[in-house]
Amino acid sequence: MSTVRFAGVSRRFLEITALHPTDLEVRDGEFLTLLGPSGSGKTTLLTICAGYLPPSGGRLFVGGRDVTDLAPRHRNIGMVFQNYALFPHMTVFENVAYGLRVRRVAAQELARRVGEALRMVQLDGFADRPVPMLSGGQQQRVALARAMVIEPDILLMDEPLGALDRQLRKEVQLEIRRMHVARPRTTIYVTHDQEEALVMSDRIAVMRAGRIVQAGSGRDLYERPADAFVARFLGESNLVAGTVQSLGDGRAVLAAPGIARPIAGRAAPGLAAGARAAALIRPEALRPEAGGLSARIVERVYLGELAALRLVLEGGHELWCRCFSAAAPGEDKVEIGWDATAVSILPEVNEP
Repeated sequence: MSTVRFAGVSRRFLEITALHPTDLEVRDGEFLTLLGPSGSGKTTLLTICAGYLPPSGGRLFVGGRDVTDLAPRHRNIGMVFQNYALFPHMTVFENVAYGLRVRRVAAQELARRVGEALRMVQLDGFADRPVPMLSGGQQQRVALARAMVIEPDILLMDEPLGALDRQLRKEVQLEIRRMHVARPRTTIYVTHDQEEALVMSDRIAVMRAGRIVQAGSGRDLYERPADAFVARFLGESNLVAGTVQSLGDGRAVLAAPGIARPIAGRAAPGLAAGARAAALIRPEALRPEAGGLSARIVERVYLGELAALRLVLEGGHELWCRCFSAAAPGEDKVEIGWDATAVSILPEVNEP
């Protein structure tokens, strides 16, 4: 079993707390992504797992074994860095074989495993190619093969696609996901790219200011965010600030200045009557509705099949709407409503 369990793990740098005491379990064979803005603590958590940074408190367990005080080389962990960290003077084969040579693997077995790893990342035929002659996407796959060839218990990846262009990022995301589905391995992946997290992950842990704010599947976090921070960070969102008017049966009603009718939606935990909160209305939940709120379309963004519309309500609130381009209203004045089942009332969070 290659479960990973952080038990109260924390990290301080002098007077700065980079990671507050954190409890987190990554299941055997699970692909977990740590998602958050810069400075949220996600890379700190990853480097503690790798053994490159000792925790200030707490313990780390891999497969039920306490590895907190073990050196990185004794943890059997594969690491893929953002800058790949390849050896430019070595061929693709020698780069991938490096970890096996350090472990004194026999030549025949080494060649077999390197060949298998290169086939896995679709680089068979590239073994003798010098690394500087590879594209960025190919170098990223060499780094992935090098991490996987040692058959690690845990695979760690720290924003490995950050240097790739948008189209190549999408292609490599799908490649990594396909490899994981074909051969599941406990994986912890760090990114600040929400789309990347949604595409690749079994589960996502959203981090903010050194704490895990919410963990769950991409669908759970998108449809049922814990608070306004998670809603802002995961997907496009319209957040309308107001005051909780009433609570009951898992629902809440929000009174928002400038909007004539109260906004009802699913009540997130932590709400209280009379407290400040925000209604989350995703752009795709908005729609034209006879007798709805009056709005003006002040901006249209053509996105191919889809169109993004910036709406201004009579009370001054701005909302973004997404719809099929062919169905976008032609006039500038519209009446809008939204799917009430898709609305959430969330606690407001002051950004650090």
